[in-house]
Amino acid sequence: MPTIAIIGAGPGLGAAVARKFGAEGFSVALIARNQATLDDLAAELQAGGVVARGYPADVLDPESLVTALERATTELGRISVLQYSPLPSRAYLQPVLELTPELATEALQFSALGLIHAVRTVLPAMREAGEGSIVLVNGGTSVKARSGFAGTSVAFPAESAYGEMLHEALQDEGVRVVQLVIPGAIPKLNLENGIDDVAERIWELHSSAGPFRTMLIPLEEGRE
Repeated sequence: MPTIAIIGAGPGLGAAVARKFGAEGFSVALIARNQATLDDLAAELQAGGVVARGYPADVLDPESLVTALERATTELGRISVLQYSPLPSRAYLQPVLELTPELATEALQFSALGLIHAVRTVLPAMREAGEGSIVLVNGGTSVKARSGFAGTSVAFPAESAYGEMLHEALQDEGVRVVQLVIPGAIPKLNLENGIDDVAERIWELHSSAGPFRTMLIPLEEGRE
């Protein structure tokens, strides 16, 4: 059974993606900081027939993140899809004149360096198998800086650049690297089926070849 690891799993998008991939025959490794929250989400998914387990980790703590991914691989099987979608701290949504070097460094660790650690953990097995998907989920500041959201405006483009380079480097090896940009809060985007539409789009990005970046909606129609 293939496995998807969702970094930043929660009751919203993470749960919707877990349900979608679970319905398609995937087991699900849920990765976030709070074990109790993960256990509740895993139990909910299991009640719906999805094989799911929670693995606590903090993307700011590389050792915990690598350990969580390695445990998931041991217990659930090779990770063939990695979704990197941790929700940035509100502290990163500061005006640019209030952005400190310390906060910028943390934002970069959260978005870019956390992704690099995760990718380097799962990518060797993907390359050996000749298949896999790495899915980045970002807000609109990944493509358009906003002075009121300085932390993500610095960090998301770094994450995007790394992802785009991976996309180019791996495109002939059967490993897809893609980014879904969601320019605003999902409940405010007037999607017909809400968050399930986003999960469906992520499934399409995994299952069909395409460009690196996909906009969920045009940037000018969203916020953040």
